[in-house]
Amino acid sequence: MSLIRASATIGGLTLISRVLGFARDMLMARFVGAGFASDAFLIAWRLPNLFRALFAEGAFSAAFVPMFNRTVAQGDAAAPETGLKAGLAFAEEVLSVLLPFLIAFTIVMMLAAGPIVWAMTGGFPDGGPEKFELATEYTRITFPYLMLISLVSLLGGILNSLNRFWVNAAAPILLNVCLIVGLVFFRGHSDVETARTQAIAVTVSGVMQLGWLVLACWQVGVRLRIRLPRLTPEVKTLLKLIGPAALGAGAVQFNLLISTTLAARFLPEGSVSYLYYADRLNQLPLGLIGIGVGTAMLPSLSRQLGGGDAKAAMDTQNRAIELVLLLTLPCTAGLMISATPLIRALLEHGAFNAADTFASAQALAAFSLGLPAYVLIKVLTPGFYARADTRTPVRIALIAMLVNLVLNLILIWPLAHVGLALSTAISAWVNAILLYWTLHRRAHFAIDPRLRRTGIRLIAATLAMAASLFVINPWIDPYSGRSLIERVVSISVMIAAAGVVYFGVVFGSGAYSVAGLKAQFRRKR
Repeated sequence: MSLIRASATIGGLTLISRVLGFARDMLMARFVGAGFASDAFLIAWRLPNLFRALFAEGAFSAAFVPMFNRTVAQGDAAAPETGLKAGLAFAEEVLSVLLPFLIAFTIVMMLAAGPIVWAMTGGFPDGGPEKFELATEYTRITFPYLMLISLVSLLGGILNSLNRFWVNAAAPILLNVCLIVGLVFFRGHSDVETARTQAIAVTVSGVMQLGWLVLACWQVGVRLRIRLPRLTPEVKTLLKLIGPAALGAGAVQFNLLISTTLAARFLPEGSVSYLYYADRLNQLPLGLIGIGVGTAMLPSLSRQLGGGDAKAAMDTQNRAIELVLLLTLPCTAGLMISATPLIRALLEHGAFNAADTFASAQALAAFSLGLPAYVLIKVLTPGFYARADTRTPVRIALIAMLVNLVLNLILIWPLAHVGLALSTAISAWVNAILLYWTLHRRAHFAIDPRLRRTGIRLIAATLAMAASLFVINPWIDPYSGRSLIERVVSISVMIAAAGVVYFGVVFGSGAYSVAGLKAQFRRKR
């Protein structure tokens, strides 16, 4: 599929998932708020979510998808009918090693939940032993999700390689559906009981996502058998690639974990929740744009480089950066300038009050400063992974993590939770700049004239949109905290007006044309 078409498929389904995620967060803010139980659940959820981002979705996909595609391509070169069989045989070898490891790892982490939570929070000095025990209990409930979602990632990598991107992209929808059902139909009489229901719903969603991927694989004739574990040369190669890729792909998640840990240890109650809600809004364009384009790019780059077509690979990355800048720059301006009305309209009701809105909006503005960098990281790292280089991104990620840690320790005292969000944004820019510089130095990537021209015009359009938001916000903000209809209408008017200004300048300046976008969407490689 064309890059735009595949990205649109992934991004569209991710949009549905994120919209449901916001519905879940609105319910969570209403029934749990931003305090004792909320902080405990979010700490518990951060651990499996971190390992999911590192191993299940980030590192595993980065290492497995290129190897699977190369195995299929080599088999096709020998005989067309043997390619997929060779790839599936490799996937079965991986599954035979992955499954027992995941079972053992999950058991160990559940038994060690107490010490792990204490290491992250220092026992919650602000909440005492009750809050610590609650976070430990929630962690034990949620951790099996890691094992389930790792198996989902294996099956999803196979389907992505077969150009069935939509199946894997739709799986996270089940997570949000389960959490919403838990909040609406099974919530308890207190915030503690409701948060416990959310923890149970996380693991239930893992079971449902695995069942969804298994069914989709069966429909295309993919049925993996579980063999006796065997470390074949190919599996050893995969394992060598996964370790570095985990650190490289999880730099942003590590930075968020560091921020969450510092907030739990040194900042007032509610700070963990402020960072969480701000990051949820910030993650919306990252999921729609960065992850969508990066996921769609990796199989294409692997095939192009495997076929010796470096020129096509470079063109693919240039067009991918064009696409993400077109969509990310207005999101950055919107989230930074209109953070308060957005947070108020989405979350301020029930247990979530005006002070929570103000604190979360400050964190959102700081996080959003790094949004283009977060997205560029997702687009630049496939340039390394497609060449079976998972070590370079990890070296760069470690530098960015060190920058984040130093800035956290400097900025947490004058700026509190906002300083932690700002540190994450700055470290993401360090990561993105070093990734680009390394690819350019190795002659693996260079900005072409078309991207340079388009980028300047997109920046001009973003500045025009930012100016319009400064004018619109004072008119919109008073309505963003009223009835549901007034909230929806006010935010819709704000987004529509800003969008008209932005895309008016984009198309008017010739940065993009409607006909050109349609042609790229329809084109197949």
